[in-house]
Amino acid sequence: MLSTPTARVRQIALALTGTAALALTALATAGPAGATASTVYSKGGTSWVRSCATLANGDNMACNALRVTSVAQHISPLGVTPNAAPSGYGPSDLRSAYNLPANGGAGQTVAIVDAYNDPNAASDLAVYRAQFGLPACTVANGCFKQVSQTGSTTSLPTNDSGWAGEESLDLDMVSAIAPNAHIILVEAKSATTANLGTSVNEAVKLGAKFVSNSYGGGESSSDTSYDTKYYNHPGVAITASSGDSGYGVEYPAASKYVTAVGGTALSKASNARGWTESVWSTSSSEGAGSGCSAYDAKPTWQKDTGCAKRTVADVSAVADPATGVAVYQTYGASGWQVYGGTSVASPIIASVYADAGAPSAAIPAADAYAHTSALNDVTSGKTASCSPAYLCTAEVGYDGPTGLGTPNGLAAFTG
Repeated sequence: MLSTPTARVRQIALALTGTAALALTALATAGPAGATASTVYSKGGTSWVRSCATLANGDNMACNALRVTSVAQHISPLGVTPNAAPSGYGPSDLRSAYNLPANGGAGQTVAIVDAYNDPNAASDLAVYRAQFGLPACTVANGCFKQVSQTGSTTSLPTNDSGWAGEESLDLDMVSAIAPNAHIILVEAKSATTANLGTSVNEAVKLGAKFVSNSYGGGESSSDTSYDTKYYNHPGVAITASSGDSGYGVEYPAASKYVTAVGGTALSKASNARGWTESVWSTSSSEGAGSGCSAYDAKPTWQKDTGCAKRTVADVSAVADPATGVAVYQTYGASGWQVYGGTSVASPIIASVYADAGAPSAAIPAADAYAHTSALNDVTSGKTASCSPAYLCTAEVGYDGPTGLGTPNGLAAFTG
């Protein structure tokens, strides 16, 4: 529960800022079950919609997944078509971009926390993994578990096609980055802070040392109490996407107990790395979230001087829909999709932590600040004009939209 009605309105407004403000192309498309039509956004030849375009009654968190609508797939929905592959970056692309092992995650458990139910989660996950030659991860072999916020495997929440896209995206990114990890999908009964936070607690209770949260809403004066109730799990790497509405802070990314994950545009290049990255920004209303928390205290390991309190983000990964990732989704979509948003980045970073092994730091976000040279520093692009400028503009070293940078191997994600 938020502390005041005003705070709740503000929280909903921030989560949906881009939906109202970035009307580059106003077209109708299917949204979440029971929701109104969402807007199609277009820029540079790529169009997309917000997967969770409309909040259900009582919800105060929205997912940060953006589904590209301008890509025509040339692949069988039931498997591999010769000489064809899904559009969007696949596992080998992402592991190449971030210098990651091909067989990461062995012996680890990554949890995904989302709201509502995706009835096709297990079957869609199987298609993604088969397409890219990843080991099977099923309920039957003990690798995959889909539960409610109370841990039930049979009494799951209401189906929702918008959040189903988020869940497909999250599961596929864990598969891509940590293919040998076990996966727990914890589904909150609604997208409230309390229910999503309870789901985080359940994920940890079930043994996950890595928990990804690809959702957010505006801050409120209750956030420090939410920190204590839901996100303070010493020795567990909890990641949270920084948001898709550009300069401005969302919760739980603002929590001092999580790794706040910003977003980049990721492109292949002819340089030594083979890739280049810049701040993801579509307009002043859409891009990687960043800024100063109004309520959460500054962690001891965060040293930037432009924010008296917590600064978002810590690290980042690909999020631009125009440089999006391949996802397989059949509830709310028709098979192979391309997704962007900081919802891509959060499960990627959670899975990088899993590749690195069980965290030794009480708050694993601190590890990146102790190993800054083991990250790809993102130094170009901005989301807005702000003061101090580093809160919304890429700079050498730390900046708000991309934090300390993106993974370059595992060293920045170990104690």
